[in-house]
Amino acid sequence: MLLDTHAHYDDEAFDADRDVLLEDLKEYGIRKVINAGASVESSYTGLKLAERYHWVYAALGAHPNYVEELSDRVLGDFAELTKHPKVVAIGEIGLEYHYEEPTRDIQKIWFRRQLDLAAETGLPVIIHSREAAQDTFDEMQRAAARGIGGVIHCFSSGAELARRYTELGFYIGIGGVVTFKNGKKMKEVAAAVPLSRILLETDSPYLAPEPNRGKRNDSRNLTRIAEEIARLRGISAEEVQRVTEENARRCFPKLANEEVG
Repeated sequence: MLLDTHAHYDDEAFDADRDVLLEDLKEYGIRKVINAGASVESSYTGLKLAERYHWVYAALGAHPNYVEELSDRVLGDFAELTKHPKVVAIGEIGLEYHYEEPTRDIQKIWFRRQLDLAAETGLPVIIHSREAAQDTFDEMQRAAARGIGGVIHCFSSGAELARRYTELGFYIGIGGVVTFKNGKKMKEVAAAVPLSRILLETDSPYLAPEPNRGKRNDSRNLTRIAEEIARLRGISAEEVQRVTEENARRCFPKLANEEVG
């Protein structure tokens, strides 16, 4: 069975067939899906999806490009919603230096505020980092010291940094990029990181794996990601699926509550 630890089914790319697709996932062995919040609105929409489908779970948070939507009121609301049985994480949160909007200082303020929320509620985090490797690692080093766990989503740095994250207790999220012909760095990470620290994710509707690169992604493509990791490690795809599902349940303890999923 497969578990997609990062998708965005609230995205408008799924407006035409969202319900049909989500219902179909069970037929492809997709056991659970975490819908990650990117904005305040998408966090709320993701929770509504989780309430509608028992195999969908929600993460609440603001991607660094949307942190200016946050306020004390919103964080207070998120704090209350973390008591919901279907809210399993704070995310996706982090740092995004590619566009420099909003400023790095503003991003850091709200990144830390959302890390505080995770510490206060005991939930793991889903971390976004783009062109901000050192600053993100520094923040996560402090987070680990506070007992915050979670996953570095769509990991894009080298194997050495991945190893350092796993030593802090974090998981490494691997998606469709590992199948790309020019994804050498990700292939090295997938081969080097302990399997016990890898999570499967799609980031749907983005980053579809080969041979569907450039098309709309969805959780059914998890099998292609698992197969590539298995090839790189010289093990079976079944083992990758089994271990990564166990990893996801450890990373996100509320997923283990079968009464709601």
